[in-house]
Amino acid sequence: MSTTLVIVESPAKAKSIGKFLGKKYTVKASMGHVRDLPKSQFGVDVEAGFMPKYITIRGKGDTIKELRSAVKKADTVLLASDPDREGEAIAWHLQKLLKIEDNQPCRIEFNEITKQAIQNAVTHPRKIDYNRVNAQQARRILDRLVGYNLSPLLWRKVRKGLSAGRVQSVAVRLICEREEEIDSFEQVEYWTLTGKFLKAKAGFEGKLLKYRGEKLEVSDEESMQKILQALEGSSYVIEKVSRRERSRRPAAPFTTSSMQQEAYRKLNFTARKTMVVAQQLYEGLDLGKEGSTGLVTYIRTDSTRVSGTAKEEAKEYIDKQFGQAYTGEQDGEIKGQKERKIQDAHEAIRPTSVFREPDQVKKFLTPEQYKLYRLIWSRFVASQMSPAIIDTTSVDIAAGEYTFRSAGSIVKFSGFMKVYTEGNDDGQKEEIKTLPELAEGEKLELTELLPKQHFTQPPPRYTDASLIKLLEENGIGRPSTYAPIVETIQKRGYVSRENKQFFPTELGFVVVEMLKEHFPEIIDVEFTADMEKKLDHIEEGDTDWIKILEEFYGPFHETMEKAEEAIGKIELQDEVTEEICELCGRNMVIKFGRFGKFLACPGFPDCRNTKPLLEPTGVTCPLCSGEVVLRRTKKGRKFYGCSRYPECDFVTWDLPTNEKCPSCNSMMVKKSSKNKQMLSCVNQECKLKIEMSEDKK
Repeated sequence: MSTTLVIVESPAKAKSIGKFLGKKYTVKASMGHVRDLPKSQFGVDVEAGFMPKYITIRGKGDTIKELRSAVKKADTVLLASDPDREGEAIAWHLQKLLKIEDNQPCRIEFNEITKQAIQNAVTHPRKIDYNRVNAQQARRILDRLVGYNLSPLLWRKVRKGLSAGRVQSVAVRLICEREEEIDSFEQVEYWTLTGKFLKAKAGFEGKLLKYRGEKLEVSDEESMQKILQALEGSSYVIEKVSRRERSRRPAAPFTTSSMQQEAYRKLNFTARKTMVVAQQLYEGLDLGKEGSTGLVTYIRTDSTRVSGTAKEEAKEYIDKQFGQAYTGEQDGEIKGQKERKIQDAHEAIRPTSVFREPDQVKKFLTPEQYKLYRLIWSRFVASQMSPAIIDTTSVDIAAGEYTFRSAGSIVKFSGFMKVYTEGNDDGQKEEIKTLPELAEGEKLELTELLPKQHFTQPPPRYTDASLIKLLEENGIGRPSTYAPIVETIQKRGYVSRENKQFFPTELGFVVVEMLKEHFPEIIDVEFTADMEKKLDHIEEGDTDWIKILEEFYGPFHETMEKAEEAIGKIELQDEVTEEICELCGRNMVIKFGRFGKFLACPGFPDCRNTKPLLEPTGVTCPLCSGEVVLRRTKKGRKFYGCSRYPECDFVTWDLPTNEKCPSCNSMMVKKSSKNKQMLSCVNQECKLKIEMSEDKK
């Protein structure tokens, strides 16, 4: 009896695939990559046509030995790594290590771990796609050329231990430039006037919009007072009522980028956490009697295409659950696919079976797995539903020479909104305001005029969601790189995440400015995006990968030599504190590490004393007379505790305040609840919650 060996990346994937194949098949895991460039040396022979020197990854010896033994026992070997460039490269490395012939059709791929997909894949093996492999090799070598040349330069000119990456440096630049925008932003005062009106005891609001038919802008309090005086005694009459019906289409099913953005907005997941949980859903989870099953399709994709089979299944489900009126006519690319080449996986991220509802599998999943699966499932189902029909009404209210405007809407037909609506970056929940029945010429009762002062706000700092969105829009990186980019720039100490926003560090600013001056192309957004297009051309077979490396390295090497001479030593001044090192008596300084700021002795390496930087909150500990300070766990997560620890063990995850609970007089902390800022009592027996007023937020 002939036997077939199937090699995948992970044990979880092996377990899920194994149950779909018979006794003739053996499924083994390579445990990810098996070969790579060496960490301790450059590993690329530039003179020999950029020949890479691949070595077996440390710790993989036993795995490779086991795979070689399994190959000897098998009649056929199938390499089933992920369906993208990186997966193709893993298959190629396995082919070389296991001595599988180059022309052997040993490569299989699938977009989902289902019985049909796996059984179809094993019957259609193909040869290794060397265009994909070369595109991945080119990316890896480009990153090595940049990293292993720039990093030593940073060690010599700035500080030991620094590193610079080809794509990550551009991301840091974007964050630094946003911070500069914020610093240079000049606030401008403006005022708004809201009128509260009554029509047959139904209240609604309208905003002052025009004066003598022209748009009105009120810049100061004096101007507002003149308007209020002019409005005294005015009658308020409905001047115009405009009604229209609009159709609102659903969002496309998830790509990697949109999934990371939406998981951040709705689930508060970082990009890394989203990908870790999504990988678990893709590789398969034990669903009781159903066994190990993949719940979602491949998770690294920039396509919104949906297979015909999945569309038909979704149509059947929607017809049954909601009725035929809710079934959409989408082609899978609802909001339009980007013009740039779509690569990696062949479909959008969707459930492997729409009939596997989230609540049906909830008991088999962790809370994080359930939340993300429900998000993916809901988004896909909604994407295949009909548009929502919304009746909108706009009302102009005349008050002398002034015009107020009020707008409202009614969902006439919910369509896809019955299942899912897309989130937004400001975190505000979408509100649909309704108006009473109104007619032109009607007089309204004014109950109140509410003038309000505002100031223009600077652009917001980037969050996980908005940074990934920006990277995608600018063509920087690809589906598999978004999460690593966000993680790497934090690890290197170039940016920090505070209150979910990215702040550049002093080190980040220094490195970006140095790169902008001496390596403008490396840190240029358009240059980096253009390089991604060249990698796409290599995958398509239109460009030779060695030629791309040669075109890049020549000018880059020349720039390196000039920079070595031009750049002097850059001194980063540490902030000195009043804290005295108890080991040597020096004033400790503030350093920045992977998890934020900490105190260190400036006598390093003679004195290696470090300690947490206790950031005061100005709040008195409720258990003693100490002060509540900001601390961090070993993994960098923030919490608040008493400065007198370990004598006092008061801790809370939420930001403490000096507000006292009106019910039990305990400390109140700030919490966010459904896009609202709340004050919450720390007393577990009380748990009183109060919505915060605008002046306390």
